[in-house]
Amino acid sequence: MGDLVTGEAVVLDLRVAQLASRAVAFAFDVACQFLLLLLVFLLAPVGFDDALQSAIALTLLVLVLIGYPTLVESLSRGRSLGKLVMGLRVVRDDGGSIRFRHALVRALGGFFVDFWALGLLGTVALFVSLFSSKGKRVGDYLAGTVVIHTRVPQQEVELIDMPPQLAEWARGLDLSQLPDELVLAARQYLARYHELGEQARWELGTRLSNDVGAAIRSPRVDYTHPHPYLAAVLAERRRRAAG
Repeated sequence: MGDLVTGEAVVLDLRVAQLASRAVAFAFDVACQFLLLLLVFLLAPVGFDDALQSAIALTLLVLVLIGYPTLVESLSRGRSLGKLVMGLRVVRDDGGSIRFRHALVRALGGFFVDFWALGLLGTVALFVSLFSSKGKRVGDYLAGTVVIHTRVPQQEVELIDMPPQLAEWARGLDLSQLPDELVLAARQYLARYHELGEQARWELGTRLSNDVGAAIRSPRVDYTHPHPYLAAVLAERRRRAAG
């Protein structure tokens, strides 16, 4: 587990991805990138002089190695193809979704420091990650991000029960746009609810329920406490996943 601090200074224990799972995800992404490069080179026009061909090749290489992770992680809110396979996601240090600038800074850090430009093929990323409590590489430090697991052990999921008074309402929800990192934050809030002070319970619960309500297009009504509202959403999500 790793500690992520919310805007209300409440610590949430989210499952920070370790080196092994990140390495597998990275290897998958590298394979995708080089397949993309191969396809681009096969479709590229020929007949240029050697200097121009080298310049074009270098430009394409940089575009793929920087553009691929930036574009994919921006559009998917932190999930490259490799991370999707391994159940990982990039989030901000406060647990929120990353934006284009975070993805771009991570990609630039990865290209120029962590993996490629220095010619050390990941040695820098490996060394830095080993000495980071959250498994961060240089790109993560520069962007203010961390990689977490989005798959939660079943025993944690089973702790959340459906409030009977909200069961019928929850069945009509559209949960397709509910981000995994928001689900994890809400689950941690519910698990640690009784450890929090009254003010932290309300402030953090309100913020999380507002974010969840915006994602599912069904905001919490004023007379519903954040705890049962979040519990209903997560319990319904679990019910649908169980199928």
